[in-house]
Amino acid sequence: MACKLVILFFFVNLLMQIPKVRATIPAIIVFGDSTVDPGNNNQVSTVLKSNFEPYGRDYYGGQPTGRFSNGRIATDFISEALRIKPAIPAYLDPKYDIEDFATGVSFASAGTGYDNATSDVLSVIPFWKELEYYKEYQNKLRKYLGKDEANQRFSESLHLISIGTNDFLENYYILPTRSSEYSVDEYQSFLIGIASNFIRELYKLGARKVVIGGLPPMGCLPLERTTNMFFGSDCIDEYNDVAKDFNKKLQGAVTELKQKLGGIHLVMSNPYDKLMEMIRNPSHFGFEDAETACCGTGFFEMSYLCDNMNPFTCSDANKYVFWDAFHPTEKTNAILADYVVKTTLAEFR
Repeated sequence: MACKLVILFFFVNLLMQIPKVRATIPAIIVFGDSTVDPGNNNQVSTVLKSNFEPYGRDYYGGQPTGRFSNGRIATDFISEALRIKPAIPAYLDPKYDIEDFATGVSFASAGTGYDNATSDVLSVIPFWKELEYYKEYQNKLRKYLGKDEANQRFSESLHLISIGTNDFLENYYILPTRSSEYSVDEYQSFLIGIASNFIRELYKLGARKVVIGGLPPMGCLPLERTTNMFFGSDCIDEYNDVAKDFNKKLQGAVTELKQKLGGIHLVMSNPYDKLMEMIRNPSHFGFEDAETACCGTGFFEMSYLCDNMNPFTCSDANKYVFWDAFHPTEKTNAILADYVVKTTLAEFR
C-alpha cells in the first residue's frame, strides 16, 4: 500500500510541475512510429501489435490499447499538459469518431519509418500513408466544424512527428538493401530529405505549428545491448553516434525550412540527452534498472514475446526505464513529456 501511495504521489507531483500551455493549441496531431502509436496497428495486418496484456496494465482500467508501454505514451502526457485531454486516440480505432479527433488524433504506426522500405519490413502503415490519412481527416473535420473554423484549427494545432529509429535498427543495420545503396551518411541525408518534404506537405495543408523529434540513444535500447552481449552488453556507440549525427542534420534542415516557409513555427525536439541522462543516472529519477526492460527477461522481448504468459515480467514497471526491449515505461514517457513541454513547447506559449 505504501509503495502505491509513493507511486501515486510521484505522478501527481510530476504532472503538477508540467507548465500548462494555454489555448493557443486547440489540438495535437501526431505522426510517427511506436513511440506515438496509441493503437493504429490494431487495425493493420501485422505481427507488430501490443493490444494484449501485460501491455497497458497501468493504463486507465488496466486495459491494453495498442500502446507499446505499460501505460500512457509521451504524446498522451503532452496532450494533458496542453489541457486538451489525457490521451490521444488512434485514427483507425473504430471506438472514436471525428468529435473525438477534433481535439487530437494520432496517425502513427509502430514499426514504420521515414523510408517506405522500413514499413515494408513488418507490413505496417508507411509514413506517406499517414499523410493521406491526415488529408482524409481534414475533409472530415471541415464537414464537422465548417471550412473556416477547421482551417483555423489546422493552423493553430500542434503537429508532432516522432519517427526514425526503425529506419536504422529495423532496416539499415539488419537488411542488405539500403546498406548496399547508401553509406550511413548518405542514408541519413536520404531520410532528412523525406522529413523535409513531409513538413513541406504539412505546410501546404495548412499546418503552421510543427515539432519534429530527433533520434534517441538507440544504441542503449535493451535489445541492442543484448546483441552486444559479447562486449559486456554495453551501449552500441556506433548507433548512438549515428543518432547524434542525424539529429545535427535534422536541426540543420529545420533551420533551413524555417527560412523558406513563411509563417511556420517549426522546432526540433531532441530526446537524446534527456533519455541518456536517465540511462546513465537512473537513480536520480527514481529508477533501479536502465539496462534491461521490465517485460520478460528484459533482454529481447517485445510485442508477442512480451505477453501475459511470460513469467519473468517485473511487478513494478516504475523501477525501469524501459518497458520492453525497445520501448520506455509510462514513467519514462512522463519524464520525457515533461522535458518537451518545459523546453520545446515553451516556444509556443
